Amino acid sequence: MMARIPVGIQLYTVRDDLAKDYVGTIRKVADMGYEGIELAGFGEISPAEMKSLLDDLGIQVAGCHAPLDQLKSDLDRVLDYQEVIGNHRIVLPWLPEDIQNKGSAGYREVGEFLAEVSEKISPRGFSISYHNHSFEFVPSEEGYCLDTLLKAGEKADVKSELDTYWVQHSGADPVEYIRKYAGRIELLHIKDMGPGADKPFAEVGSGILDWDSIFEAAESGGVEWYLVEQDLCECSPLESAKKSLEFLKGRGMLG
Repeated sequence: MMARIPVGIQLYTVRDDLAKDYVGTIRKVADMGYEGIELAGFGEISPAEMKSLLDDLGIQVAGCHAPLDQLKSDLDRVLDYQEVIGNHRIVLPWLPEDIQNKGSAGYREVGEFLAEVSEKISPRGFSISYHNHSFEFVPSEEGYCLDTLLKAGEKADVKSELDTYWVQHSGADPVEYIRKYAGRIELLHIKDMGPGADKPFAEVGSGILDWDSIFEAAESGGVEWYLVEQDLCECSPLESAKKSLEFLKGRGMLG
């Protein structure tokens, strides 16, 4: 029997609440039943304070987003903080528009850069992933520019943090992409899409994505964490986070 995949939340979902009460908001998502968090940045509290908070709540940090400039100029500080709090997954969450505008050549450069990062950080037990949106789904020799980036990083085991909503938004198939990159997706962003031409964000289970097939592909493909994320919410972000978690609890996906 396969090990159960734990469920966390990307803290970007509750960013406004974090700005008002950082520690209190993390406590609230832990109290809901989330088993981990993914940081959308770090440094609001010291690493020792964060480790103490995590231990107190009985949750883990599944990953941490770090922008490109931070990976280039401040990598050691990123790793030092994450090491203390017990996280070993670093994620590049976004690409600046000037790189996007270079097309496949720009994505190849980023993939090669992430391969260099991977070679630097893997001896310390860290991995590096790339988190997609839909702008990467521009045709390239490898398929799409996302494929170009991941192909360039393959030699050093650069990972994909696949975002189900953004793959769907692009017109591609999330299930197909989870299968395509089986073994390279440690963290899966589970995010739903409501019906309609404007493709609204939606709580997990309330939209149009095929969760049965997504979870089946994730389980067979070696995904290590499910991470709920919702960029914009109709209700309060904390209520949205609770609704998504209730859907997952209803499927028996929580311990």
